[in-house]
Amino acid sequence: MSQKVPECVWPVGAELGEGPIWMAEEHAVYFVDIKGRKLHRWSEKNGQRQSWDAPDQIGFIAPLEQGGFMCGVRGGLMHFNTDTGQFSLYKEVERPIPTNRLNDGFVDYRGRLWFGSMDDGQKAATGSLYRIDHQAGEILRQDPGYVITNGPAMSPDGRTLYHTDTLGHVVYVFDAAADGMLSNKREFARITAGGHPDGMAVDADGFVWIAVFRGWRIDRYSPQGEIVETISFPCSNITKLAFGGDDLRTAYVTTAWKELSAEERVQQPLAGALFSFRVETPGLQQYRFSKGNAQ
Repeated sequence: MSQKVPECVWPVGAELGEGPIWMAEEHAVYFVDIKGRKLHRWSEKNGQRQSWDAPDQIGFIAPLEQGGFMCGVRGGLMHFNTDTGQFSLYKEVERPIPTNRLNDGFVDYRGRLWFGSMDDGQKAATGSLYRIDHQAGEILRQDPGYVITNGPAMSPDGRTLYHTDTLGHVVYVFDAAADGMLSNKREFARITAGGHPDGMAVDADGFVWIAVFRGWRIDRYSPQGEIVETISFPCSNITKLAFGGDDLRTAYVTTAWKELSAEERVQQPLAGALFSFRVETPGLQQYRFSKGNAQ
């Protein structure tokens, strides 16, 4: 067990905090509150806090090469302009499935955007894993049949992609080709007790850090799928982490109070807060969505 103790850096009270990303040039963390329809920014330099309203449930954000962010909002991908605070539609996604929304996402080292969709009612297996081809900008379905998709992440060498079936309690691993094609889907880790696997991040040594919703913890797995470390939290719903700080050795973690009873919320006053803790191995840098895809 790890002796690391997470520190609350912003008791923001997110109903469903998710998708933290580190913006090195700003020394700041951005993250979303999906159910609260908010995009938040916290400055590591001075603790300054800023929030924007999203037009609908916002599942993830990804930085763009030309500035601003690509956001996964219910019904499609949207540009967000940080100067004006305005959202504008880029591409529709799953409009014919109005019960779905977009959930977790990330940008790989080639500038491709990977993201998932899910049934907002958390019952039907209508969700899929997608990527946007980094040449043509086409949205390509990679793997269907999920109720809740989560945590796409990639190994440091770009040859392995991890993806979570949250309700299935399984994290899958795929072989990833240079062109983004996936193959050889197999089980990486199964969490059958003490919560559901949620978002994740990979460190520079290729170890996978998996947030556990309703599990009060983050587990660090070796590339072989063995738990080597556990970080405990003072609240149960841990959703995702991102590595930041000048040395990429500060983990920033989002949490949620969604699905907690009134009694549980009293017992967990920091549920929905943004936390941080220090790690020995740095994380990977934050890549940007190729601007060729976002004209």
